[in-house]
Formats: sequence, C-alpha cells, structure tokens
Amino acid sequence: MPTPSSHLLLLGCGQLAKELIRQEKDSDKPRRITATTRNPLRIFELVELGIEPLILPLPHAEIIEPLAAGSDVVVTFPPDEHTDSVLSPACAAARTITYISSTSVYGKKMGTIDDTTPADIPNESCRPRLEAESIWREYGAVVLRAPGFYSPGNGLHKRLKDGTYKLPDGGTNTSSRIHLTDLARIILHVIEREQLEDTTYVVGDKYPCTQLEIVTWLCEQMQLPMPQSVPMEEVNPTLRGNRAIQANRILEELNMELSYPNYKDGYLQCLSAAQLDLQDND
Repeated sequence: MPTPSSHLLLLGCGQLAKELIRQEKDSDKPRRITATTRNPLRIFELVELGIEPLILPLPHAEIIEPLAAGSDVVVTFPPDEHTDSVLSPACAAARTITYISSTSVYGKKMGTIDDTTPADIPNESCRPRLEAESIWREYGAVVLRAPGFYSPGNGLHKRLKDGTYKLPDGGTNTSSRIHLTDLARIILHVIEREQLEDTTYVVGDKYPCTQLEIVTWLCEQMQLPMPQSVPMEEVNPTLRGNRAIQANRILEELNMELSYPNYKDGYLQCLSAAQLDLQDND
C-alpha cells in the first residue's frame, strides 16, 4: 500500500480539519501538518494543536504551490465561486487531493442515494458546490459527498438540549449522517490508498432513518420532552431532505469498518463525552 506523504496540507481548518489533526497526532507516525485559515485570530489556537498555521485571508496560488507539491491535500472550505479556481492549479503537483463535498448536491432528489445517483443539476443552489467539485477533479481529486456530521460538541443532541430544534413536519422524512470521527477516518484511508476505482463517492453511516426515530431516541436518552413539530417550510432547507445515503461502496474499496455505524453507537459516544466534560468541570 502506498506510503502517505510526510506532509499533510489542510485547506480550511474547521471541525473536520481539527479532527484530522487529532487523529494524525495520535497515529504511530505523526507527520508535518499545515492548515490554512482566513482568520488571523486563530493562529494561537492552531499553534496549540501542534501544526503550522497559514493565515490566508485571500487565496494566493504562489504560497500554496510549494506547500502542496508532493503533499496530501485535503480541501474542506466551502465554495465561494473564486477560491477553488485559484488554489486548485497550485495543487497540481500534490501526491493526493481529497475534496470534501456535501450530499446537498442531490438537492430535492428523494429516496435512496448512492454513487450512481446524478446530482440535482437543475437546482441552482447546488451549482457552486458542483462547480467546485469539477474544478478539483480536473487536478485528480477524490470527491467525498458527506451528509451532516456530528460529534460530542456539535449535532442534534446539542440542538435538542438548547431547545433550538423543531421537528420538520412530524419527522417522517429520512435522513443520513456520519460521526465526525468516521468521516476523518475515511479521509485518511483514502489518502493512504492513493488510488481508488472512481473519483466521486458518497459517505455516511449504515443506518439512514426518519428524523422522528432519532429525535425520539435522543429525547429518551437525554430525558427531554419531544420538540415542537412545525411545517416543512418553517425549518432550515438543510432539514427538508428525504434521502437515504447508501455508502457501502467506498467502505468496501477501503476495506474498513465504521467506528459508529449507526446513530445509537455514535450519539452514545457523544453523550458519554459530554458527561465526562461536565464531570471534569465540577
């Protein structure tokens, strides 16, 4: 199996990039990591993570090009219809490029979604993301389309506890998700594999379910009342989908198993971690 580059370049440094950093630092052979951010106030945070911060308020190909050469590049920043076009050519000499996209490219499509499902191209809201995917594919990127990810610090459990979540139209629509840990693990496996059979994959856990099912279970676990149900048009568009992501193919190609294959395994870990945080703060 190919040996990953000694340098990991993270274009964008949000929650996913920070989880990649954590897993890399915990590995047997941690490597040099550089991460970009537009916010100069984050420099101390990134230094504390043990990585090399690169403050990049504007995209500069001449800065990225020498860093990307021979490196493993992971792109996590959202499309802005400019930055992708500037930075992708600068990564032409990278060893690998992994572009993290979203299952939002399926727009209003309903039902089972897998690697063969075409994106909802007529949907204008999908256009920037699809264009960004195409731009990075030109330079050899593997595109991973992910549903919403969750972690101890972010997800449905937090919104239920804060009282900000409203159940869309009774919660009968189906949704998919993935634990942040597993999404990062998949990315690192893709990098290690270097060459896959295709350029675009969907990722997600193995148990799509209705919103009502997961909300009911979480409320029982957290001893919370059920949230209010509201008409579909009153919730965020990201909550209106009715899709079941079937992501077995990439797991089979990578010969890997998810740490959290369903929402119960994943959210039990999140709730346990939250409880430990409370105890540590007592």
